[in-house]
Amino acid sequence: MGYLTLAVAIAAEVAATTAMKYSDGFTRLWPSLLTALGYVVSFALLAQTLKSVGIGTAYAIWAGVGTASIAVIGLVLFGEALTLMKAAGILLIVGGVVVLNLGGAH
Repeated sequence: MGYLTLAVAIAAEVAATTAMKYSDGFTRLWPSLLTALGYVVSFALLAQTLKSVGIGTAYAIWAGVGTASIAVIGLVLFGEALTLMKAAGILLIVGGVVVLNLGGAH
């Protein structure tokens, strides 16, 4: 159940970050409110996740998957360029999360 909660926390964080882009520096009301709500939901669910998933693992997955997802959203929705460095960075993030998870539950 912890990983399902974590997945929803990541989705809320990604939605909040995307809404922040649409908020135009918090000058647009509805995207700004969605940003705030998304981060509150994300942190609340992350806190619940920590009841059953180790803090290092949970945070690495939350931050890594969120960062990689936002990078892809930047490419798809906002027309950001995919450079070799950006692709390498995304792969390193995903690889880092995998390596942390292979470390076990010690």
